[in-house]
Amino acid sequence: MSVAVLTTTGTKEKEIDLPQVFSTPFRKDLIHKAFVNLYSHQFQKQGRHPTAGMDVVARSLDPPTGHGQARIARLRGGGGGRQGEAGGVASTKGGRQAHPPTSQKIIHKKLNKKEKTLALCSAIAATASKEIVESRGHKVDKIDSFPLVISDEIESISKAKDLIKVLDSLNLTQDIQRLKSRNARTGKSALRGRRKKVGKSILFVTKNPKNLSEACGSFPGLDVCSVKELSVLDLAPGAVPIRLTVYSKSVIEEMAKIKSPHLELMGIIK
Repeated sequence: MSVAVLTTTGTKEKEIDLPQVFSTPFRKDLIHKAFVNLYSHQFQKQGRHPTAGMDVVARSLDPPTGHGQARIARLRGGGGGRQGEAGGVASTKGGRQAHPPTSQKIIHKKLNKKEKTLALCSAIAATASKEIVESRGHKVDKIDSFPLVISDEIESISKAKDLIKVLDSLNLTQDIQRLKSRNARTGKSALRGRRKKVGKSILFVTKNPKNLSEACGSFPGLDVCSVKELSVLDLAPGAVPIRLTVYSKSVIEEMAKIKSPHLELMGIIK
């Protein structure tokens, strides 16, 4: 399987053979499982203060029966305020939680190494399918060949004005403009300053992402990732495959080094 290498002006440079990792079968279920497991590593542990909701002057009657009222702790006081109201227990206003979360709880999930590798290889192979990329919502009408491979000149671009020319020549501007038509959110998220969601557009995979990441900072949804740090989190945001991905030529050569015992058993990599 071969693909054309495009220059920064959109012309075809030459054709190169894709590595065998692009022949991995598409496993949507495995990509979803890998995303859920890897995303859980970003969770932050939560806990509650041991005496939260119980720092009140509330006492039960002694004896608790024979008073014609519920057997529940009530607040003391000299009159007014919350005197006589129930408090300090889970069923009352301002009381403690019945079963609060603890910081000792294990909230991250584990994933087998072979499953993780196979999910990554499957996600990489899915970037070569126009149907899968289009099913995510990307605008790829004017793009002919997949995956998109561009010459290493893209890694030297560090200014937004130069990147705009490259995006126009590769017919990728239509996918960035897709994010501008999002409706504003309402409710609690809007009150907290999250009125608009920033969607995901193009992912550039390069060997040295330093310069290109500076140029992509002005565009919504554009991300740059190093080939060594490439993950299912980057290729399938929200566990929905697969993102519109642009590889540099040197990255394709680097992916030929991917070795997986599981892929060898399947006969994909020899």
